Amino acid sequence: MDLEAVRTFVAVAEAGQFQRAAADLAVTQQAVSKRIAALERDLGVRLFTRTPRGAELTIDGQSFLPHARELLRAAERAAASVHAGRRPLRVDVLNSRGAASGLMRGFHRAHPGIALDVLMLLDIEEAVTAIRSGTIDASFRAVAAPDRPLPEDIESVRVLDEPLQLLTGPAHVLAGARSVTLAQLAGHRIWIPGLLPGSEWAAYYDDLVAEFGLTIESTGPNFGSDVLLDTVADTPALATFMGEHTRLIWPADHGLRRIPVTDPTPVYPHSLLWHRDNPHPALAALRAHLAGTAGRHDAAGTWTPDWVIQR
Repeated sequence: MDLEAVRTFVAVAEAGQFQRAAADLAVTQQAVSKRIAALERDLGVRLFTRTPRGAELTIDGQSFLPHARELLRAAERAAASVHAGRRPLRVDVLNSRGAASGLMRGFHRAHPGIALDVLMLLDIEEAVTAIRSGTIDASFRAVAAPDRPLPEDIESVRVLDEPLQLLTGPAHVLAGARSVTLAQLAGHRIWIPGLLPGSEWAAYYDDLVAEFGLTIESTGPNFGSDVLLDTVADTPALATFMGEHTRLIWPADHGLRRIPVTDPTPVYPHSLLWHRDNPHPALAALRAHLAGTAGRHDAAGTWTPDWVIQR
């Protein structure tokens, strides 16, 4: 159904005259007549009766009028839902407790009037596909390794280098340390379940192992952070890595320790990815906010894999 014809029908019904409706719509009276005739053919009924005083709705026209108005309102709502700046900014943060989620909370505090949809996608390829299709506006990721470069239409900027910490239970041999070096971790079992082969975080830890001779185990199913914390708390021989900005709560009797890692400090590089042609004004606001809060990258005394670059 032609919405312009429906809009013309409503204008004639409200004006009571074809001529006045034409003036209201800034078209010719002939154009109004043609639109109404086409709509009547589509519906198979007469909508108006011409009288010396103008145009009166037929019974069918009276029945159609409230539906025609609702059609126009629905069209306006549909257009508004995708109008630049009116729909929420959709951003992938990977998980709700990590550093990227914290960055988005900071953005929301700074710009409470900007509507947000925060999503969690698992795989970088899924995130890139969603960015290119317009399903999401941006994603927080580590920049892809050289064997999987980002598509040319995807832009990225490094926004946060997050130091890793060692998480141990109270009986772990390193539990009392104020800090540990990467060299001290050689020979200790570090358990990180859920390291998916081919993921950017798996690539990161593969390079960390190769560089410093660490032992990282990813055996067993990933039942989530609660089970990870329970296991580390109860198993003196196990530890895990955790980002400095990861927000977790555990029972007081777990006695878990978060210990800074130094000499050098391994940092996980968070980057924001987006499509270069995305016009959403809130995306520009997010990028400006992150640029204003981003710290130094590749600082002295830190380590990241060689493939981590700022495009």
